[in-house]
Amino acid sequence: MTAIDVNSSNTRARPIVMSLTDAAVDRIKHLMARSGKDTGGLRIGVKNGGCAGMEYTMEFVDEPDKFDEVIEQGGARVLIEAKAVLFLFGTTMDYEVDTLRAGFVFNNPNQTSACGCGESIELTPVSAEMLQRG
Repeated sequence: MTAIDVNSSNTRARPIVMSLTDAAVDRIKHLMARSGKDTGGLRIGVKNGGCAGMEYTMEFVDEPDKFDEVIEQGGARVLIEAKAVLFLFGTTMDYEVDTLRAGFVFNNPNQTSACGCGESIELTPVSAEMLQRG
């Protein structure tokens, strides 16, 4: 899957940073509708924290930041913080429901480990070589 860089005078195809499953699209659309206001999308990022070193962040925002990577899929809009792109490249975002919990799950090829409680992860940024292959 590729996207077209429309902000450039030289239009070129580029790889999609993250994809969404149908379940994730449905849940994001549901949450956006339930908010009762026009939202710019769900911003996803990473921050330092937790026992494994990093944590995912998610928040609904009114509009994208200038350097957010915008992913629109099936009516859902996800914004990837610029500083998180190299950590999320190749990730699939899912929404899972089981007996004890429901939530978003990130199937991230850049994850090298996770803590026992599942709240934090260790991520290695994708290399420039992998981006070129994208």
